[in-house]
Amino acid sequence: MEHPYFAPTVEESYYRLLTHIPGMVYRCRAEKVVEKDGMQHFEYVLEFVSEGSQRLIGMAPSVLLGQNQNVIERMTHPDDLVRMRQEIYDRVIAHEPYQVMYRLLLPGNVTKWVWDQGEGVYGPDDGLWYLEGLIMDVSEQKLMELSLREENRQFRASSANLFGLGDLVGQSDSMRRVYELILKAAETDTNVIIYGETGSGKDVAARTIHAMSGRKGPYIPVNCGAIPESLIESEFFGHTKGAFTGATGSKEGYIAAADGGTLFLDEIGELPLHLQVKLLRTLENKMYTPVGSHTPKISSFRLVAATNQDLRKMVKEKRMRADFYYRVHVLAITLPPLRERLSDLPLLIAAWRDRRGMQVDIPLNVRLAMERYQWPGNVRELYNFLDRYAAFGEAALDSLGEAARLFTAALPQELEAGVTLEEATLHLEETIIRRTLEACRWHRGEAAQRLGINMRTLQRKMKRLGLGGRRASRQESSRA
Repeated sequence: MEHPYFAPTVEESYYRLLTHIPGMVYRCRAEKVVEKDGMQHFEYVLEFVSEGSQRLIGMAPSVLLGQNQNVIERMTHPDDLVRMRQEIYDRVIAHEPYQVMYRLLLPGNVTKWVWDQGEGVYGPDDGLWYLEGLIMDVSEQKLMELSLREENRQFRASSANLFGLGDLVGQSDSMRRVYELILKAAETDTNVIIYGETGSGKDVAARTIHAMSGRKGPYIPVNCGAIPESLIESEFFGHTKGAFTGATGSKEGYIAAADGGTLFLDEIGELPLHLQVKLLRTLENKMYTPVGSHTPKISSFRLVAATNQDLRKMVKEKRMRADFYYRVHVLAITLPPLRERLSDLPLLIAAWRDRRGMQVDIPLNVRLAMERYQWPGNVRELYNFLDRYAAFGEAALDSLGEAARLFTAALPQELEAGVTLEEATLHLEETIIRRTLEACRWHRGEAAQRLGINMRTLQRKMKRLGLGGRRASRQESSRA
């Protein structure tokens, strides 16, 4: 027979059970329907809260119940409150259970994500009397979800910019520094000057700045070296009818066309001094006067210039005005030549394939020759070579000169039966090192530099491959 003092009531059993549930069990009395901004929701008063409130929000049940209102709604994040109310209202009106996730703002600037699930208790007239439910802390799970979502966003962003930034291709350190400057340039309207060798992508960089700046106007590229000096003023500022012989009508110039957009002046060092004076005034106040007119006009353009010349030297030689130079040279971006970022070759080749829609295989000996070539024409020359290689195969290698001869036939077309990968690799390594040494007349220092290794590594490989010997010593001594 059970001792009467240890026989709990049903209510006590339920209360003990609710106390141990991980979360806060609640019961709210529905007071009235409130409408605000065209949306309806019930007002509730807490009638029961389990001991889990202390763990969830740091408040004892007696404190919550003593306030005679729905404290949970007062603690709900303002950005989530309307949505939370509406979702619960829609479900209870439809006599359906509700499940909603929202944030609670707790003392000490603590934010918790909670999962609130429950259902309505209805009277004989189907009117809502109570809400009964359970609120649980899901902050850890929500933060993991948000972290995963951010990782996916970054992955999509990196996939969209797999090759670099905009249409610029490369992930080398030098190109990453270029990207940082381009992003800074896109955030302002300051004048930009882009330095770089022919074919290094100055126009592509300028287009990227324009595209990322969000300017609504057009991108107007101008090759300053291709305009006859007799026409250059009217080409830039436009002209009126009859302004000069042959001006049968009025015409807008580049500056008017670039209104609201970007004016890109390629080879800005080719501009004559008299035009630099007029452009300087336009850059200072955005005003210009067409040839043959006396009425100033306004063009709100952003200037991006480019050159492969040393503008400082041009200023010293009086071929460029110092005031014009300082107006143009505000934010400088230098594009590295391709020979200084050969690690970007695989990305450049992949980008070429993607743009051309071609799946052209580049054999190892061709790739090695491409890595050894200096590419004086930079990315433009590279893409031209790839176009010719796609059309004519290894016949296009002639343009790579000594680099192509070094690696031509360095690899056997097919490995003989029984030849291991290590043996084939040694054969290739020996061929490359031998040809490099022959090209350098067996001068080991120069050969090591061409091969991109140090002298000690070259000597070790020569010894292993049997390429040392007296012949090499004689050749090196005679050269010395």
